[in-house]
Amino acid sequence: MKKIVLFLVVVALFSCNQKKENLVILRGDAIGTTFTIRYLNPDNKNLDIKIESIIKKVNQSISTYIPTSDISKINKGDTSVVIDDYFKEVFLKSAKIYKETKGEFDPTVGILVNAWGFGPGKRIKNMDSTKVKELLTYVGFNKVSLKGSKIIKKYPQTYFDFNAIAKGYLVDLVGRMFEKNSISNYMVEIGGEIRARGINQLGIPWRIAIENPNSDGTRSINTKIKLLNESIATSGNYRKFRLAKNGQKYVHTINPLTGFATPSNLLSVSVISKSDCADVDGYATAFMAMGFEKAKVFLKNHPELKAFLIYSDENNEMKTYKSANFTE
Repeated sequence: MKKIVLFLVVVALFSCNQKKENLVILRGDAIGTTFTIRYLNPDNKNLDIKIESIIKKVNQSISTYIPTSDISKINKGDTSVVIDDYFKEVFLKSAKIYKETKGEFDPTVGILVNAWGFGPGKRIKNMDSTKVKELLTYVGFNKVSLKGSKIIKKYPQTYFDFNAIAKGYLVDLVGRMFEKNSISNYMVEIGGEIRARGINQLGIPWRIAIENPNSDGTRSINTKIKLLNESIATSGNYRKFRLAKNGQKYVHTINPLTGFATPSNLLSVSVISKSDCADVDGYATAFMAMGFEKAKVFLKNHPELKAFLIYSDENNEMKTYKSANFTE
C-alpha cells in the first residue's frame, strides 16, 4: 500500500535466481521501500545493473531526500537547473492529472506535506487555518510551468513533491527497460505499485492481492485480481498517519485544495489501467483526497480506469465499491 516515498541513495539489489521455467526473482530496497521483480528470462540476461542504474538516475532527478538532486535545487530556488527527461515526463504527467482531477492531485503541495510533518522539510507545530491559508498561496500546478528544459515558478516558495507518482514512474521505467531487452513477461512491484505484462511462469496472467485497510499492523486480503497487461496502484491512509494529543488524526495525503491533513471517507483505493503505473499512482492519490462520492463520479467519466474502493459509510462501517468495468 502507499507510503510516503523516501528516495534513498543506497540501493540493495540481489537476485534469488529462483528458476522455474526461466523465472527470475529480484528483491531489495529502493526509494525508501521494498521491491519485488519477477520476469521470465529465456536468454538468461542479467539485468540487475540496469535496474540499479535506473533507480540512481531517478533519485538524482526527483528525490526530495537528496539535497543535490535536481528537484531539491529547484525547491531551494535555483533557476539555473536544466531538467532531464525523467523530471520532464513526471512534470507533464502531473500537469495532465492535475487538470483532469481539478487540482485534487497536485505535486506542488509539498510545502504543506512538510508543514504537517510528512516530508523531508521542517514540520510546523500548531498548524491552524491561518497558517494553512498562507501556505496555500504557494500551492497550485497552475502556478508553475515548463519552458524548454527549465522550471518556472510564480512563487520561489513553491515546493515540488512527486512522491505520489514517483513509485509508479519507477515501476514503468523498469518495465520499459525489460521490453527494450525483449523481456515480455514480467511483473514489477515497488512499494505496492505494480506493472504486469504477459504471463507468469505457470503460463497464466499475473495475480495480485488487494489488502484490507487494517490500521493495527495486521495484514489480510480482501480480494485477488488478474492483471492483463495492466498497472495497479493502491493508496491508503491507514498506515501513514499521526495522532495528536487531542486524538485528532492527521494523514499523509494532504488535500491540495483545502491544505488540511484530515482523512476522507475513503480508506483504500486501488486503480487499474492499461496505461502507465505512474498514471494510476496519481489517480489513486487524487481519489483519496476526493472522497468516495467524487471518486465514483470521476470513474464514471473515465471508463479507461478500473477501481476497487474501500470506504467508511455514514454508520462508520467498512464497505467496498467496484467500478462497473472491474473484474477479478
